Amino acid sequence: MAKKYISLGRLSIASELLHFINNELLPGTGIPRKKFWKGLDKCAHELAPKNKNLLGFREILQKKIDIWHRNRKGKKINTKKYLNFLKAIGYLNKEGKKFQINTKNVDKEISTIAGPQLVVPVMNARYSLNAANARWGSLYDALYGTDIIPESNGAERGKKYNYIRGEKVIEYARNFLDVNVPLKKGSWKNISEIPKVENNKLNLKLKNSKQFVGYAKKSTHLSSLLLQNNNLHIDIKFDPYYTIGGLKDKSAGGLQDKAAIYDIIVESAITTIVDHEDSVAAVDAKDKVHGYRNWLGLMKGDLLYKGEKNGKKLIRKLNPDREYIDPEGNKIKLHGRALMLNRNVGHLMTNPSILLNDGSEIPEGIMDAFITTAAAIHDFKNKKNSRTNSVYIVKPKMHGPNESAFTDLIFEKVEKVLGLKKYTIKIGIMDEERRTTVNLKECIRTVKNRVVFINTGFLDRTGDEMHTSMEAGPMIKKGDMKTSQWISAYEDNNVDVGLSCGFSGIAQIGKGMWAAPDKMADMVKQKINHPKSGANCAWVPSPTAATLHALHYHQVDVFSKQKKLKNRSSAKLVNILKIPIMDRPNWSMKEITKELENNAQGILGYVVRWIDQGVGCSKVPDINNVGLMEDRATLRISSQHIANWLHHGICSKEQVLKTMKKMAKIVDKQNIRDPALKGYASYHPMSGNYDKSIAFKAACELVFHGRNQPSGYTEPILHLNRLLKKI
Repeated sequence: MAKKYISLGRLSIASELLHFINNELLPGTGIPRKKFWKGLDKCAHELAPKNKNLLGFREILQKKIDIWHRNRKGKKINTKKYLNFLKAIGYLNKEGKKFQINTKNVDKEISTIAGPQLVVPVMNARYSLNAANARWGSLYDALYGTDIIPESNGAERGKKYNYIRGEKVIEYARNFLDVNVPLKKGSWKNISEIPKVENNKLNLKLKNSKQFVGYAKKSTHLSSLLLQNNNLHIDIKFDPYYTIGGLKDKSAGGLQDKAAIYDIIVESAITTIVDHEDSVAAVDAKDKVHGYRNWLGLMKGDLLYKGEKNGKKLIRKLNPDREYIDPEGNKIKLHGRALMLNRNVGHLMTNPSILLNDGSEIPEGIMDAFITTAAAIHDFKNKKNSRTNSVYIVKPKMHGPNESAFTDLIFEKVEKVLGLKKYTIKIGIMDEERRTTVNLKECIRTVKNRVVFINTGFLDRTGDEMHTSMEAGPMIKKGDMKTSQWISAYEDNNVDVGLSCGFSGIAQIGKGMWAAPDKMADMVKQKINHPKSGANCAWVPSPTAATLHALHYHQVDVFSKQKKLKNRSSAKLVNILKIPIMDRPNWSMKEITKELENNAQGILGYVVRWIDQGVGCSKVPDINNVGLMEDRATLRISSQHIANWLHHGICSKEQVLKTMKKMAKIVDKQNIRDPALKGYASYHPMSGNYDKSIAFKAACELVFHGRNQPSGYTEPILHLNRLLKKI
């Protein structure tokens, strides 16, 4: 909680937030302090009751659904009656006439370029800068440093550069060039000298000459050859004098390569979501200012990170644009950074940073909208992010059209207060709640003039699936969810609706996260399904993953794929609403124990970092010691799954508590030596300290009281216990 509040009008503002807004945020925007605070005061008091009513409507619907299922316990669900019931209570909205979105001033990174989308926690400056700079990535580094190249036949990774591994990197890269930017005759493997550009003409003959789009020279030789495929750039780097200085270079190097290619830089993270929500632990004014300050630095372009890595001083800042000469001899610049979107929080949470006139906390989403938009105004002058003076806000955890319409209202009021043109603020709709999925077209209709993004999120969506249908019966095992009927229908529906509403060439249709950052070989095999599904972006957990996932968008022309998909039959509503319950559970005790242990370990591994260290997202070892990117979405599904099995008698409270204590010991062992926790507060083991460990008790509360949490969300319990920990 804030130690000191300052009153302005009807608002009581934490002193650190007030100071940040008045002295850091507003200067340079042209927005007077008085205007900002008067506008926020009016809007917050006007909108807070509406926000509360929407949350109340969620609970009313949930209670009615619970009663409906309880009254039919043990009976097979009648699909027709179920649909009619959902329509009658206002859960299913009537679908209106066909329409097309009309969003204007959209940057090409969203409208016409298909590629990876990074998600990064805003409270980590180094990660944020790395993510923004991940627009361009070294293919050689990505190949050499991951399991893409097998460590067999002498190709092991080690402390010193391995020439055998380097040769395999070169081979892989040459194959990539042959497939995506082929020569008219022969192969890139046979190129034995640096190509020449004389009189702006390339002496290499490409199968498609239009793929040559630029170059750069260093002294007398070509240093960059810029090629393009599917709107993505490939920068082939040449240097005959490049020497390999050991593992630091992590590249094959010009001296090893017969054509003096020392790297291939590929356009990677086209867009990046800078996240204020699921990947951060921001519970008070101090936390919020930290996140807002980093976002402001990104928008002003002056964010710096100073630290150490491997005993050497490290400085991170935003990369400049990249300069080339085009085939006509003109100088050109390519954007050096990913286009940054900002994920605000949803409608549920409030925050003690600002108190309203009745002493209640401000809805956090309203506060986020004002402050993150004001920060983005700094970019309007230098256009280092958006070239169209648009502000991109991703809005999570909305339930249905009434809530997306409310978000539109928030943005409209923010625009008026800050003096922005209507529809300056663009919205990304996260299709991760059941009531949004089944009403997706009507959700889009409410924001048809500002929508730039829809995506699917398996984990949150599954969490809501479980909570909504908690009374219907015991849910299938978590691993089986991925192959259940409703999930495939849900994924298809997102694409179908987006295309039917005219998203192609205007807005993004996105897919979810690859959660295993160390398993890049598996990612390259599997994640190509996302562009094949018609998605023009998909989430990745790291810059390296972005570089490797970018290769998929060279293989698949997403916009051509979207044209074909427009003609397929749309996903059926009845399949989306197919509840993933086990009709006659016959799991063995071994199967039940395994499922409980897997869920409990994931819950504890994430919660102890969140509560004790304030880490909102990190690579958390799973029960098999495989590092997985965990955030509140993964926590939601695991806690709701155990809560569901408890409710339906698949397991007992005693059994679950025993499992939680057993897994706490494992998590403690994993965390004590985890380098990811260096720089944070000392780790406090949960095992042997169960009654005093705030983290352990919070994890248990998420499970044992999971049924009573609003929509199955984890935030209320996490925030309360994090505040207790900080006292």
